[in-house]
Amino acid sequence: MSCDVAVIGGGLSGLACALRVAMAGKRVVVFERSSEERYPCNSRIATGVFHVAMNSVSLDPRTLEARVREAVGEGARADLVSALCRNAGRAVGWLRESGGAQFIRGGEAPFYDHVLAPSTIGQVGRPWQGKGADVLLGSLEQKLVAHGGRVLRGHAAAELKMQNGRCIGLRGEGFDVAARDVVIADGGYQNDPVQTKKRISPVPERLVQRNARTGCGDGLQMALAAGAALADRGGFYGHLQSRSALTDDRLWPYPWADELARACIVVGSDGRRIADESRGGVYLANRIAALPDPASAWVICDHLAWEGPGAERHTSPNPLLERMGGALQRAPTIEALAAETGIDAGGLAATIADYNAGLPAWPIRKWPFYALPIVPGITYTFGGIAVDGDSRALREDATPLEGLYAAGSTTGGLEGGERFGYVGGLVKAAVTGLLAAEHICR
Repeated sequence: MSCDVAVIGGGLSGLACALRVAMAGKRVVVFERSSEERYPCNSRIATGVFHVAMNSVSLDPRTLEARVREAVGEGARADLVSALCRNAGRAVGWLRESGGAQFIRGGEAPFYDHVLAPSTIGQVGRPWQGKGADVLLGSLEQKLVAHGGRVLRGHAAAELKMQNGRCIGLRGEGFDVAARDVVIADGGYQNDPVQTKKRISPVPERLVQRNARTGCGDGLQMALAAGAALADRGGFYGHLQSRSALTDDRLWPYPWADELARACIVVGSDGRRIADESRGGVYLANRIAALPDPASAWVICDHLAWEGPGAERHTSPNPLLERMGGALQRAPTIEALAAETGIDAGGLAATIADYNAGLPAWPIRKWPFYALPIVPGITYTFGGIAVDGDSRALREDATPLEGLYAAGSTTGGLEGGERFGYVGGLVKAAVTGLLAAEHICR
């Protein structure tokens, strides 16, 4: 088999890249590991919200850059920050004009300005079939085929072909491909227990996989074997799920406990706080995942908070959690709550006293008191193949590895860091896929 461009992975970044190069007249083939017609991938089951670090993609690039730098902290590659912010709005426009995407405003918050239609916002479960992201991937593939491109299902790439330091194609079981350029776009490594244990959690089986469960890091391993560098600022994008989701598949992706946790306290079995809750759900999920037992944390609140931030959004636990069968403990006193949960009573009482003394917006005083057992839910990993602002794969010396590109959540160097900064999986996929294609076309 031969082509101008070989793309590994048929998610949003892979299909966007493939369509763009096909529109430029190049012969492109997408190699998708799954043999299913509507193969599972994170972008297909996503809610479809395009934002940049929880900001509207319509903001001017200078403002977006400042907000992304604040979100991801020191250490992110400057060219990746700039590339994302300068091209986010353009990528959304390209998806609408060339990819067939339909966008609506999904809510009052600015990050809901561009949501794929039909929207799944406000719906419980995983109603992705026929919804915005699923429809978009179908449209991208249809347009790709119309421009002469192909998507080969059931074709799992296993190795990159190298010659004199340049990538010249790929191999898989039963097929061999010659290509001038190869683009790796097969997602993160969240479903690889070996890699997640090494970089994310000592007990990865105690994390809820709130994803399509197809991201095994194959592309990352192939790139490293070919001489590419790893860019890993640490961490993952995820949320605080009910601990019941470990055994009940209905309880992901929603409800989550992020807003409630941010407003109140998160403690371990010793009754002591685990981290600074004000930093939000993604930060807390990462900190809890690093514990010896990631399924040992509890959100503690009182009745007023349960009725307030506990019911703030359609994703919140009140009233969805109990309605869907998730575990929740309530008691008339803190001592009784500790007895029911097994949390150290002295530690919990002291923690709540210290917390209330700080005059928080949501003190823990009004009975009944609630304890929500939580566990981190992981969507995708932040670490991946080192790339530059054109999505070119980089060697350890930061020079481009000729003929090799990477896009989407298989890339690293932007998200993560001490703050576990998150910029948005869909917008990163669209931008990096588009930039890889345009560099190839140049």
